[in-house]
Amino acid sequence: MRLRIDTAGGDAPYEQLRAQIADQVRDGELPVGYKLPTVRGLAADLGLAANTVAKAYRVLETDGVIETRGRNGTFVASAGDAAAHEAALAAAAFAQRAHRLGLNEAAAREAAHEALRAVYGPGA
Repeated sequence: MRLRIDTAGGDAPYEQLRAQIADQVRDGELPVGYKLPTVRGLAADLGLAANTVAKAYRVLETDGVIETRGRNGTFVASAGDAAAHEAALAAAAFAQRAHRLGLNEAAAREAAHEALRAVYGPGA
């Protein structure tokens, strides 16, 4: 696992850590079942506060990227199904909200497309 925190960077350290772990899981560099370091161990290795690592782990767990198995540790989860499920829930919530706001389907699609373009870039 390769992790590097840029303390002069614009993103908070926990967000840098979260993004790097999520990217490595998505790219297959961290396979399903891979055991992650303990919060304290990773914090010491990276020179971060334990709460910073714990926050990143909490967000990753909420996103279905990792799972904590009690005293056994924290592992990369089989996130494909969890990520697809979360995305479907978010899309359904967006569709319901757009409908309540009185947007027609074309306007809702355009709003979603603009939001995706803002996150993924102009090619989205």
